[in-house]
Amino acid sequence: MWCDERFDFQATFLQCLAKHVPNIYSAEMDPLVEKQEEMVQAAILYPLECYLFGEDPDVFLEKLQQSGTSQLCGKVFKGGETTYSCRDCAVDPTCVLCIDCFQNSIHKNHRYKMHNSTGGGFCDCGDTEAWKAGPLCTKHELGSSGSPKENSECQLNEEIMEHTRRVFPSVIKYIVDMLIWEEEKELPLELTISREKVDSYYCVLFNDEHHSYDHVIYSLQRALGCELGEAQLHTAAIDKEGRRAVKAGHYASCQEAKEEIKRHSENVSQRPLHVEVLHADVMAHQKFALRLGSWLNKLMSYSSDFRQIFCQICLKEEAGSAKPCFISKLMLWDAKLHKGARKVLHELIFSSFFMEMEYKKLFAVEFVKYYKALQKEYISDDHDRVLSVTALSVQMFTVPTLARHLIEEQNVITTITETLLEVLPEYLDKNDKFNFQGYSQDKMNRVYAVIYDLRYVLVSKPTLWTDRLRERFLEGFVSFLRILTCMQGMEEIKRQIGQHIEVDPDWEAAIAIQMQLKNILLMFQEWCACDEELLLRAYRECHKAVMRCSTNGRSREKTVFHLCGHTLESRPYRVSADPVSIHLPLSRTLAGLHVRLSKTGAISRLHEFVSPEEFQVELLVEYPLRCLVLVAQVAAEMWRRNGLSLISQVFYYQDVKCREEMYDKDIIMLQIGASLMDPNQFLLLMLQRYELADAFKKIKPTKDQDLIKQYNILIEEMLQILIYVVGERYVPGISNVTKEDVIMREIIHLLCIEPMAHSAITKSLPENENNETGLENVIDKVATFKKPGVSGHGVYELKDECLKEFNMFFYHYTKTQHSKAEHTQKKRRKQENRDEALPPPPPPEFSPAFSNVVRILNCDVMMHIVRTLLQRAVELETHLWTEAMVQMVLHLLSLGLLEEKQQLQKSPEEEVSFDFYHKATRMGSSALNAVNVLMLLEKLKRVPQLEVQKDTVNWILQMFDMVKRLREKSSLTAVAAASGLEPTKGDESTQDKEKAERKRKAEAARLHRQKIMAQMSALQRNFIETHKLLYENTLEAQGKEDAIMEEERYFEAMQLNFRQRLHVEQIFDLENGEYLCPLCKSLCNTVIPIVPLQAQKINSEDAEAIAQILSLAKWLEIVTVRISGYSVKNAKGEKQNLPAFTNKGMGNSALEFHSILSFGVQSSAKYSSSIKEMLILFATTIYRVGLKVAPNEADSRIPMMTWSTCAFTIQCIENLLETEGKPLFGSLQNRQHSGLKALVQFAAAQRTTSPQILIQKHLVRLLGVLLPNFKVEDTPSLLEVDIFHILNPPVLAHLKTVRRHSLHSLSVEKFASTLVDSEEGQFKALCSYLSLPTNLFLLFHEHWDTVNPLLQRYPRKRNHLIELPEDYSCLLNQASHFRIRECKVVLIEGKARGCLYPAPYLDEYGETDPGLKRGNPLHLCRERYRKLHLLWQQHCIIEEIARSQETNQIIFGFNWQLL
Repeated sequence: MWCDERFDFQATFLQCLAKHVPNIYSAEMDPLVEKQEEMVQAAILYPLECYLFGEDPDVFLEKLQQSGTSQLCGKVFKGGETTYSCRDCAVDPTCVLCIDCFQNSIHKNHRYKMHNSTGGGFCDCGDTEAWKAGPLCTKHELGSSGSPKENSECQLNEEIMEHTRRVFPSVIKYIVDMLIWEEEKELPLELTISREKVDSYYCVLFNDEHHSYDHVIYSLQRALGCELGEAQLHTAAIDKEGRRAVKAGHYASCQEAKEEIKRHSENVSQRPLHVEVLHADVMAHQKFALRLGSWLNKLMSYSSDFRQIFCQICLKEEAGSAKPCFISKLMLWDAKLHKGARKVLHELIFSSFFMEMEYKKLFAVEFVKYYKALQKEYISDDHDRVLSVTALSVQMFTVPTLARHLIEEQNVITTITETLLEVLPEYLDKNDKFNFQGYSQDKMNRVYAVIYDLRYVLVSKPTLWTDRLRERFLEGFVSFLRILTCMQGMEEIKRQIGQHIEVDPDWEAAIAIQMQLKNILLMFQEWCACDEELLLRAYRECHKAVMRCSTNGRSREKTVFHLCGHTLESRPYRVSADPVSIHLPLSRTLAGLHVRLSKTGAISRLHEFVSPEEFQVELLVEYPLRCLVLVAQVAAEMWRRNGLSLISQVFYYQDVKCREEMYDKDIIMLQIGASLMDPNQFLLLMLQRYELADAFKKIKPTKDQDLIKQYNILIEEMLQILIYVVGERYVPGISNVTKEDVIMREIIHLLCIEPMAHSAITKSLPENENNETGLENVIDKVATFKKPGVSGHGVYELKDECLKEFNMFFYHYTKTQHSKAEHTQKKRRKQENRDEALPPPPPPEFSPAFSNVVRILNCDVMMHIVRTLLQRAVELETHLWTEAMVQMVLHLLSLGLLEEKQQLQKSPEEEVSFDFYHKATRMGSSALNAVNVLMLLEKLKRVPQLEVQKDTVNWILQMFDMVKRLREKSSLTAVAAASGLEPTKGDESTQDKEKAERKRKAEAARLHRQKIMAQMSALQRNFIETHKLLYENTLEAQGKEDAIMEEERYFEAMQLNFRQRLHVEQIFDLENGEYLCPLCKSLCNTVIPIVPLQAQKINSEDAEAIAQILSLAKWLEIVTVRISGYSVKNAKGEKQNLPAFTNKGMGNSALEFHSILSFGVQSSAKYSSSIKEMLILFATTIYRVGLKVAPNEADSRIPMMTWSTCAFTIQCIENLLETEGKPLFGSLQNRQHSGLKALVQFAAAQRTTSPQILIQKHLVRLLGVLLPNFKVEDTPSLLEVDIFHILNPPVLAHLKTVRRHSLHSLSVEKFASTLVDSEEGQFKALCSYLSLPTNLFLLFHEHWDTVNPLLQRYPRKRNHLIELPEDYSCLLNQASHFRIRECKVVLIEGKARGCLYPAPYLDEYGETDPGLKRGNPLHLCRERYRKLHLLWQQHCIIEEIARSQETNQIIFGFNWQLL
């Protein structure tokens, strides 16, 4: 009927659906999915495809598939699926490949990263904008050949195109109408047929992320009265598809069920479950709409023409109507759709719009048009982002050309920033500043998604600027400054005095937003720096914003501060009393732009955009300085009553995650102030803000130790900041350095602390917008890699030539790192027999815009500070100075001297205005007792408390002398030719004396140690000689008895100690008496008693002769005869209850059978009662633990368990030695050898502690395996037992010396003897049944192919761990149907005990990557895997778990089997 052109296709199509769909999907409660699909295909899809294609659908689609593949991969990632990004070729980190494309691409041999997808991503193979090189894998290269129009897919003929244009609009309109249909009881009129409406409804439960599985199951059970299994099935289906019909019936009953579910769900959660009552027909049509969506998705994978027609229809707007197009309707309704519908919608977008670049751009325009509405819907939604249409932004915003288009035409930056402001109004206070107290973490996580979109847009900097792009970007930047304005000074805090703060304020949200914005701030600054005009205009706008935010406090009257003849007028402000904020993104952005002005040279034009009167540098410096003072006061413990929230903020302020746009920028802003302000004014401002104005005047004596400590710490912190302002120049723009220089310096100072692993260095370096640190580009220039062993990881060690770059006051050191680095470097210099002075390295020269910063080193106020602190140290006013303070002053002096030296060497003396030497050698005053810095340094050398600084003082004095000679231009040639720090003659002799004294002390210490070691050795030898008999007679019986009693007491004490430890039940099995041996840390549950050895009276030559005569057949024959003899003896009435074998044949009985078998049989040893008691205790432990039963000393299985334990232990050791290629028992450690020896002796001693009749029973049963005619019931088959376990108990029970037979020959001989000794009739019948010859020789000759595999089973192959592929990517590919989230090994023993074990897959730096966080390529480490194999083979898994759990101090129980 659809073929008839006269009919309206849409009406006919809808009539068909109205007729068939309700019937097909009538059983929604218990659907037969396969049957429904058959009916859909037969009644609707097959006729539709026949009309569409004009021939058999299968034939047509096969032709399309064979015609070629698309150039774009387009695979949509599932959650947990592994993705790959090439660090060399990807435009940004969001450009990823699926595993198939990666394996077939050139990127496999590049530096790549692996990550687990969160789901919803898209393989970028074939996207030329995503890759700098190799955009296509070999699989998709075929699709790129030919002309652009025929690139991979054949074109549809005009007839099919016409049919498609008729079919697709109706299908798409039906899908859209049904997905956004809101009526619960009625259908659209065109889908309503004349039949009477049926009162059939479903109670439908929808998925949300608020309620847990258990909540939903509980609510269903209580509301519907269903069984647990049924409720679980419903819940699983709801979680997977997003909704599920849980009850069918009349409207009233379904409505009642709805209310019950909502009521019960509110009891366990504040929010009720989302439940609706839908008519059966509505439910059926909505389900079929999704099926049609999947059908369209399949069609579009075959042809570009299908995709283009689909996109055209979806983007077409109704003429004269303000209604959005079809795709916009679906996007706007996305947040209201259930999970299954969302998945279908997103798959349709991926398979259509994103596969066609032209329509991807049009879709992006629609997306940005409704961006605010979509984001607001997402933020109010509770589904994960991967299920939201907003997650598609990454697919559009990261395409460079598309991002430029959206900025120019759609003003996307402004749109995103305005969205951020519109979704956060509830967090604005009365001053229009953000305050996130009582924030919702879920909402903030959704807000971060908007911030990420801004990052995606900015990820690729433009190479060509147009006027429109410049204007739109600047408009977006100004809009972004509005967000920063709301953050400038947000969440101000005030020092708590007296009472401690009751509740710590919420601080995490503000710091988290700062982290999210860090790279965006840097990217905005980099974009601005791409164009000089744009940079200057952006600087002007940012400066205006900072000035607007800096009006607070201007109403206060200015105060005057005098020092050293200089005066500072400033408005009063005290960090310790007034509100202060750590959040200053506007000021820090301005500092970043200023540095870039300096770098590009555009700073020369700054006065054109910001006049000097408007600039107000004091105001710019004010707020960053307050922040640094706050950090200093926190260090001085002045804010301890403000709780942990402030300490946490200060930590992140200086941490690598935030410091680039917080701490570092504040230092830069102070450097800007130092470069533009009068140096004395700058230092006076610092003294005033650090509240140290009185500290450098005449101090009144005080006994308040806390106040003195505060002053000292504040002075130290201020001096440290001054060192940073003057000395930290490794920022592009502040000096002529590159980013590589900056990273190298960071790495050098990290490795000066200690050698570090690659991951540790990476964590300590800031990441750029592409999540790269730049480490690999420079690491080989400054460090050498030391490869790891079997355990541990590889580390980088600093090259010797880079040690000279060490700066003790590196501004990214924490206090701990500073101390450790100083100690490490001094120790190294001491080992090299050098002085311990650690002067700063010569810093790079400031750029012209910052050249005035050095003036603060030689200004009057600085000299006053230096002289004052040195004077206090020299006068030993111990409460007014610290060693750290003096060390910082010496560092500042070193910086001043280095600066002057560098300037003098570079320019003539008359051109150098930096006169640090003259200022330092000038008297502090005109008083008679006045001194200069040089005189104070000479006195400082004689201060005992500063002995460790003596070398540094000497270095500075030498530098003074060198600068003096450079100034005087005396012996200039000699100075230039001499080494950098040649000492003067007067100092040379002093230095030589000091070196000689150090050498003499070191030699004396060495001789003293040597003397002590000699004395200890003599005492040790004397002790051994004195107690020689004790060492020689360790095997005496009495000694053994005492040792055993001591072992028992020690064992009991150890068990008692472990039982008393906290949470020990989670680590050790106390019921089995487990504990860790304190010596070897092995897991134990008992001790092996050391049994006294029997004297051996066997002649080895006779034993060898006996072994040659006594073949296995002869031995079996003699045993049979002896047993027969004892049977006769028993038949005459002697102990009728005994079995047919006993070892009492050693007596004087006349019927005793003496034979060659009696050779080597030893008489039973005589043990004391204490030894026997210990033997019984150990045997009972084996029985109790091995069989997991209650202890019972009389149980008949105890001897057999003991012998089996001994046999198993010997076999395990033999397996281990063979795996390692070592000789049998020839390579055991002393401890292993002693343990095995003790275990064998103990097993042999069982015949003295167990009844003889019990021993006889066990041996008869074991011999029944070897003697088929022996009449013993329940004898195991020869093929079921291990021969070594069979032979071990008889040997141990009688201590017989027999020659060891090969297991292979032993098995074959016994097998053959069993067949020969069988009754002739049975043997012939068996051979006839098996169609085998009765002659054994013929059997082996004619049926060798059959028999040979059986014979090769002896000895059987040893178990080993499976073979793993070399490349971890191959393993992921092999296990692609699993969701591999971690690369780690989990050792598990039961539910409660387990631990994580290092994975055998390592990166090139010898490190594991558990969560693929670093994403480096991983390869199998054979040595690590072999170590794991040995751990398993040695039965040390439980021991490893116990050690790990004890080390990690597990407090709470954890079910390891849930992993």
